[in-house]
Amino acid sequence: MSVKALMATILQDELASLGVRSLTPSDYEAIVEQLLEQFNELELNLAARELTGKQPSK
Repeated sequence: MSVKALMATILQDELASLGVRSLTPSDYEAIVEQLLEQFNELELNLAARELTGKQPSK
């Protein structure tokens, strides 16, 4: 099982425990894909800040 598939299963289980049962397996996979893209973008932005010496604003 791939990491994305595992994350989608975890997301599905967590949302089901909150009563969400209307999403399809492909919906969960799409959500995980979007989250991973956002994490990658965040990681790149943080690395760029480190290289330029800028501190994140609070």
